[in-house]
Parts: sequence; C-alpha cells; structure tokens
Amino acid sequence: MNTEIRKVDSQGRIVLPRKWREKELKDGDEVIIMEEEGILKIIAKKKIDLTQFFDTLKFSDNLVDKLENWSEFENTILKKRYG
Repeated sequence: MNTEIRKVDSQGRIVLPRKWREKELKDGDEVIIMEEEGILKIIAKKKIDLTQFFDTLKFSDNLVDKLENWSEFENTILKKRYG
C-alpha cells in the first residue's frame, strides 16, 4: 500500500499521483469515494464483464417449470439456499 499526503483545495479537489492514475484508472476517469466515520476511501471504478456469469447457473427441469409461478419459484430457491 502506498500513502501520500495531499492538499485539498478550496473547492474540495485533490490530485491523484500520475502513477496511481495510470495504474489504477487505466482508461477510466471515475472513482468511487466512500465515507466512513473519520475515513475517506477512493476506489477506482472499473467496468465488470458480467457475461462471464451467463449460463453458469444450473437448474433442474422441475425448478424451471416453477418459473410460471414466481412465488413457488422464489420459495423453492429460498428453501434450497436457507434450508
């Protein structure tokens, strides 16, 4: 972990070191700023490829049939997950 002390200007801006921007932001220019009591965290906003999760869930035919009735489907999923 690298740490640097930076000034915050009168409009609330800070400058991130160039090496950090090139390494963490790459082609992006957005960050997520999280505030906890006494702490500010700056996290690079990254695009996530959700296609890696496509077709990864396997359901039995019985469960797929229950999709016609959402309440029944939801109850079945909850029972499988929480017992």
